[in-house]
Amino acid sequence: MAKQKNTATAEVLGAEAHSQLIKRERRANNVWNKLRRNKTAMIGLVIVVFMMLMAILAPLIATHDPNAIKPSETYLSFGEKGHIFGTDEFGRDLFSRIVYGARVSLIAAIGGTVVGAIIGILLGLLSGYLGGAVDAVIMRLMDGMLAFPFVLLAIILMTILGSGLPNVILAIGIGNVPSFARVVRGQVHIVKNEEYCNAGRVLGVSNIRMLFRHILPNTISPIIVYATLNVAGAIISEATLSFLGLGISQPTASWGNILRAGKDCLNTAPHIATISGIFILITVLGFNLFGDGVRDVLDPKMKK
Repeated sequence: MAKQKNTATAEVLGAEAHSQLIKRERRANNVWNKLRRNKTAMIGLVIVVFMMLMAILAPLIATHDPNAIKPSETYLSFGEKGHIFGTDEFGRDLFSRIVYGARVSLIAAIGGTVVGAIIGILLGLLSGYLGGAVDAVIMRLMDGMLAFPFVLLAIILMTILGSGLPNVILAIGIGNVPSFARVVRGQVHIVKNEEYCNAGRVLGVSNIRMLFRHILPNTISPIIVYATLNVAGAIISEATLSFLGLGISQPTASWGNILRAGKDCLNTAPHIATISGIFILITVLGFNLFGDGVRDVLDPKMKK
């Protein structure tokens, strides 16, 4: 009897140990823990979070009014008269303009990515699921848009729409639609032929329910990866448009128009263009590092 009792106790302990082992493996393999083990991804995340906080807390961080003009304090260098990064050609505090410019540049980049993702996802779902003539028409339209370089397409749209933050977001978003549509279409072609989708069609599940309850959730991982990496390109796009005078117009601060102002005084005040360029570089690097880490975690082809 005692021997049977000891055996039963050992079996219970073995089952509990096995259960604990499974729980530890699940914790180790969840998205956050995998991402946390990727050092470059964590560096990117720190940069992204820092830039986000700087943009959100801009009114608290800024030391001066970013649009206050002081003709007697033009082209001051680092630290002069209480200006951390100096001043620009109108005597405006460069540190405050960089901080507020972070808000505008990130809103334009993230907003443009979201707009492009929403439209692109809808078109990709319809194209991949319905196929036939619908697929041909949508994809030929996307191919036509992809025939234009992204910046050229954005310039054309900004020329039509005019300058301003909403129009920059719309131009970047429309320029990103074809890429999102092609990514989603490719995933839909794979997912729609899975057994659970076939079973749903046999049971009479509607096309809308099939698309948004069964297919879309199973295509979300590559969408997240692409969107994260796309924000970096959108930041550069906003800076390019503003640098060319088609994006955010003065006196509103953005990293692109600060860079544009700095190009005219590279010999006398190189710090203006340098500071804005460094912030663009660091932010783009941060999103790229974080996006690569997210891809390593979510992309099944990258899993070992």
